[in-house]
Amino acid sequence: MKSASRPQTTARMTKVMAEIRASHGLAEPVEFSPAQRSAHPSNSDVSESEHKESIRLCFLIYDVARMHREAYDEFMRPLGITRVQWSVLAQLSRHDGLVQTQLSELLEVKKAQAGAILTSLEAAGWVERRDDPYDKRVKRVYLVRPAHHVIRQMSILAGQYGSQILGSLSEEERAALARMLVTIKHDLKQRLLPRIEN
Repeated sequence: MKSASRPQTTARMTKVMAEIRASHGLAEPVEFSPAQRSAHPSNSDVSESEHKESIRLCFLIYDVARMHREAYDEFMRPLGITRVQWSVLAQLSRHDGLVQTQLSELLEVKKAQAGAILTSLEAAGWVERRDDPYDKRVKRVYLVRPAHHVIRQMSILAGQYGSQILGSLSEEERAALARMLVTIKHDLKQRLLPRIEN
């Protein structure tokens, strides 16, 4: 079997990177400013093995995130709710009456995406939007009674799901993994997302 040509390989890589950007709501890549480039080591400062390992880890993180989304949604399918919808209900269970802008910030999604999620939850009969008593231009989001039952069920299933996917890790390994993921998330927010959003 002939190996894929360079144009075909490049096209596949371009498609994969587009999927990664789409799944995380990222825009097309833009150039780093001189100040941003100076904050990162140059290619000459990174060995070839380190460079390859960084690429491997980035794609591994992407694969795990993709599989997690698919597995979680399938795990929760009997309840008729998705991971993203569950995230909204969880936020409202802690802070009922949030406005859409606050929800989009807490979920770290765009306002339009948050609006679409709320519309689906309203259609399912789990939330409702009401006028703010002090500002009629503002809509606040509240849980309705059926949502509380769903939240209790999902809390139980979420615990079972977590036990299954993290069961092979010790308590120390879970704590270390959490610290590393928080560090990566912080670096993404501080180094990459600001230049995309601005």
